Amino acid sequence: MFVDEVTIKVSAGKGGDGCTSFRREKYIEMGGPNGGNGGSGASIIFVTDPGLKTLIDLKMMKHIKGEKGVNGKGSEKNGSNATDVIIKIPMGTTLTDVTTNTVLADLTKKDERFVVCHGGRGGRGNKAFATHENPAPRLSELGEPGEEKVIKCELKVLADVGLVGMPSVGKSTLINMISNCNAKIGAYHFTTLSPNLGVIKLKNGDSFVMADLPGLIEGASTGVGLGHKFLRHAMRTKVIAHVIDMGASEGRNPIEDYESILKELSSYDESLLRKPQIIIANKMDLDNASDNLKLFKERFKDVEVFPISAIFEEGLDLLIERLGELVASLEEVVLYDEETMKESHVLYKFDNSKPFTIKKDNGAWILSGKEVEKLFAMTRFDEDESVLRFGRKLRGMGVEEELERLGAKRGDEVIINDYVFIFKD
Repeated sequence: MFVDEVTIKVSAGKGGDGCTSFRREKYIEMGGPNGGNGGSGASIIFVTDPGLKTLIDLKMMKHIKGEKGVNGKGSEKNGSNATDVIIKIPMGTTLTDVTTNTVLADLTKKDERFVVCHGGRGGRGNKAFATHENPAPRLSELGEPGEEKVIKCELKVLADVGLVGMPSVGKSTLINMISNCNAKIGAYHFTTLSPNLGVIKLKNGDSFVMADLPGLIEGASTGVGLGHKFLRHAMRTKVIAHVIDMGASEGRNPIEDYESILKELSSYDESLLRKPQIIIANKMDLDNASDNLKLFKERFKDVEVFPISAIFEEGLDLLIERLGELVASLEEVVLYDEETMKESHVLYKFDNSKPFTIKKDNGAWILSGKEVEKLFAMTRFDEDESVLRFGRKLRGMGVEEELERLGAKRGDEVIINDYVFIFKD
């Protein structure tokens, strides 16, 4: 089963907790803190595998979770890091953060890696908090939560040549005849519902990959029919080969079909029209094909046309030779589209906004924000020194000052992650 789009939830592992511990041995007084740090949680890493051609495995996963790091122990024993989760995906997969609609990565190379979610760092043990002022701290940190994201994975087939055309013009028959592909063929529209890939071997020993893409219909650029699913794959080809039913079977008009295809390609992305293109005039074995070909060439004088009959294997050698020449001449062409490249370059700007937000609801103050919630998640509230440190950190962020500015009074309730605190000195 071919699957080219999947949305999944990805959760990296939480860091291991730090340990609060003291050295206790006979005849040794005040041995000092020796609590170890927790290990890092598992990151979620996507790696391309050239042997994969579909996202079916991801569709079955739904939610990918990383393991928690190991907790630290006494005697300065640090917890071990959790093993990262490696997820294999096909080459040509684009990863998009659904929440921000930002393209995170466009993985087109063999064995290319991308960390989708980073595991949380391990919490520090009390040994790490020892200072001259406080040589025996009774506090440690809980592990940092791992990152969580909802990711849309889109596979754009990587091929040297993409066959495009209206339904039932003979694309599947052609690719079967000239390659090792076993594409399904039937006498009805949309037999091909997913891309078929075939390897074409040349006489000189070279080869190239051809993709038989799903049939195009009018309105595809706006999502009609297979719409964007077809055009997405067309973006990744070096050469576009238009397969035209020159025999005009089923009432088709070769000139109108070609113009309709050009219109849909241009509407979706004009860069498609800048790719090298040829015309494969198929079904030349039909009675009126020669007359239609003459009219077609008169109308479109600047495109290369190769008359063939795929079913009778006529004209295929010359076609294969020309496609091989085009592919060889485009060896250095980048295989992804310009729009994806624009989205993939994320501009990072200095963020001088506060690390929290405060709003009032039913008499209570709601405190939220990534930094505040991270501090809350890593604080041990069963340790007095940890609670004091939590308060100092909030003051350092400017939370107390902002609450007073907004009119908060001592004794008011402050809520963080559904936990209620009392605002006091």
